[in-house]
Amino acid sequence: MKLLMKAPAKINLSLDVLNKRADGYHEVEMVMTTIDLADRIELAALNEDKIKIISHNRFVPDDQRNLAYQAAKLLKERYDVKEGVSISIDKIIPVAAGLAGGSSDAAATLRGLNTLWGLELTVNEMAELGAEIGSDVSFCVHGGTALAQGRGEMITKLPAPPNCWVILAKPSIGVSTADIYKNLDIQSIQHPNTNAMVNALKDQRYDEICRHMGNALEGVTLKLHPEVLHIKEQMERFGADAVMMSGSGPTVYGLVHHESRLQRIYNGLRGFCGQVFAVRMLGDE
Repeated sequence: MKLLMKAPAKINLSLDVLNKRADGYHEVEMVMTTIDLADRIELAALNEDKIKIISHNRFVPDDQRNLAYQAAKLLKERYDVKEGVSISIDKIIPVAAGLAGGSSDAAATLRGLNTLWGLELTVNEMAELGAEIGSDVSFCVHGGTALAQGRGEMITKLPAPPNCWVILAKPSIGVSTADIYKNLDIQSIQHPNTNAMVNALKDQRYDEICRHMGNALEGVTLKLHPEVLHIKEQMERFGADAVMMSGSGPTVYGLVHHESRLQRIYNGLRGFCGQVFAVRMLGDE
């Protein structure tokens, strides 16, 4: 039996870091939404009791470092599953990009194996398992648009943003989230207004969503990687309605309401940036 799953990327509309917790993690408040840029995951039952990762992307590990592998292993151990699975990952989302590609692969694996292995877990149960794998996995299990709190595992669903275009540009570097947090000075953070972003989504105010976009990690990444700042400045110059880095970076995205402006921004970015995407919001999927 085979199962095909879609693993969409996310962007942060807002990302705030409140403090460092006793367990070493940071307390965060993030408003996230899914976009129509997705990896494709194929799950196939194996006759032998093993987990096999197949990927043709050299940046995707095919062992226990892979979050999809960890998701399958967690389910096998927690629910005493004796069946094996082959997990094929068609990687479309850039790696180490601040778009939760690995987390989304893990979430898709949890959802798919829940069906394949007949575990009958609820979405909340899968999200709790996801929190054991990584901070963004719980959100990716739920998908759509949500406020994520705690270290990312406390999920409150929100209305989808008004439909618009999202342009993403990733420079040819990867960014380690751990490194960014290590260089973060909690005392000097510029905190975004999370409540204002939540209200803007509830009121379906595109202008207010653009106005209240903010990322507490952006200053650290821009300082360490000037090429990210260059992309942000160019995207603003080309006419995006609002521009921000997603997650710990290095991907920068811009929101564009009018399609007439889209091609100009896309072409301008392609002139100096290798990975550029123009996609729609998914929002409520």
